[in-house]
Amino acid sequence: MSTEATKAFHGLDIGGTKIELVAFVEQEGSLHERHRRRVATPREDFAAFEQAVIDLVTEADTALGLTASVGLGLPGIIDPVTGRQLSSNVPALNGHIVAQTLGERLARPVFIGNDCQCFALSEAQGGAAEGLPSMFGAIIGTGAGGGYCVGGRLLTGYNGIAGEWGHWSLPAELLQRYQLPVLDCACGLRGCLERYVSGTGLAWLHRHLSGEAAEAAALEVRARAGDPIAQRTLEAHLDLLAHALARIVLAYDPHALVLGGGLSKLAYLYERLPAAMSRHLFPGLRVPPVRAPVFGDAGGARGAALLARQRSH
Repeated sequence: MSTEATKAFHGLDIGGTKIELVAFVEQEGSLHERHRRRVATPREDFAAFEQAVIDLVTEADTALGLTASVGLGLPGIIDPVTGRQLSSNVPALNGHIVAQTLGERLARPVFIGNDCQCFALSEAQGGAAEGLPSMFGAIIGTGAGGGYCVGGRLLTGYNGIAGEWGHWSLPAELLQRYQLPVLDCACGLRGCLERYVSGTGLAWLHRHLSGEAAEAAALEVRARAGDPIAQRTLEAHLDLLAHALARIVLAYDPHALVLGGGLSKLAYLYERLPAAMSRHLFPGLRVPPVRAPVFGDAGGARGAALLARQRSH
């Protein structure tokens, strides 16, 4: 797409409130940021969404003086047969073949990945899992999702959804242990882990167990100060999350788990998750390192650019 002397990649992180473009040039095998811009996401109007992306890419091309490859990190899933998008966070995308439509307008291929998968790819290349044979990036934010990388490359699977651990079911044993109801999920299934272990799930869990509302960061502060109500909620959440991450170990056996999303900022998770996970694994298995992200909120756009580089080669 770009000149042979310099390759450039635009990564766009599409969220429910903002679209962020970060433009990179490749030098000696590494990506270096050269331009960044953020605009509000047109959530309800696809034509407005399309134009916002085109304007961002055009501006970035001008800033770099290059026609760059484009990668998008999108919330939701793509129908593997029709290529049409399904996204609850950005309703304007629903039913549209986003990559083809934008590619035609921009006169270049547009590569799309799930936003959680882009996060994992960013942490696998230059991030917390740099140099490891494999890694799993586990998002615990508004929802719960992830991505799996081997040798620094993202593996997406037959349906393109490898890493969707948030839609595995919470087992009856844990539902009974904490007297939890089986919750419906927006994906159409019931009892999905996302409903209980995500940031939204933690807030629901605290209301269910205590009858009061509280933010995750406040619960950690209260628990460290000895508040038994906050401690009870965080103990239950830790157990549920440890079960989920232990299942990831059994399914993927990654060399590291890198946490993302709002709950990845809670320090106690890194202190206590390994021991809690080991209780959900059979004897003899090692718990891989559980690491904080290097790029944090900036990882989505970088991962989308890396995805464009991976798929354009």
